[in-house]
Amino acid sequence: MAMTGLQAQKIRGVDKSPLDFAVFRPDGQGTTPVARIIYSRPAVNGRTIFGGLVPFGKIWRTGANQSTELNLLRDITIGGDTLRAGNYTIYTIPGEKEWTIIINSALYTWGAYDYDESKDVFRFRVPAKQTEKLHEHFGIAFAGEDGKGKLLLAWAHTEVYVDFAY
Repeated sequence: MAMTGLQAQKIRGVDKSPLDFAVFRPDGQGTTPVARIIYSRPAVNGRTIFGGLVPFGKIWRTGANQSTELNLLRDITIGGDTLRAGNYTIYTIPGEKEWTIIINSALYTWGAYDYDESKDVFRFRVPAKQTEKLHEHFGIAFAGEDGKGKLLLAWAHTEVYVDFAY
């Protein structure tokens, strides 16, 4: 049965900031993950990113398009505080030497436009590292084992690492 109004010619091209995800599965393939992050990956495209396109000291959606989504399947500990298993959004406030990471309970929001500070669950600060390497596309990755994990946020010449226990 054909759907009216739907044609192959109507399928749009690849998004300028494609959707991606990172999964932290320290016990191996086929096991329940500790966490998953769903986000969009904007590109540098010759622009000044931090301190330019993304101003220092202002709330950022931590990617592009819909707000970055964190799904925790286990409790984790960051800096001695526990973040319970559940679904959250991640916002950040980039600084030259330090970033504020914000875990927020509002889901399915569009960028930082819908950010509501009253729904913050968890806030903490981490150092920002300047690198020689250019990360053309914003990226998020996990690493870890034996109860200790690390989350990496990287774009342009900036890397931010978040240590956690699970």
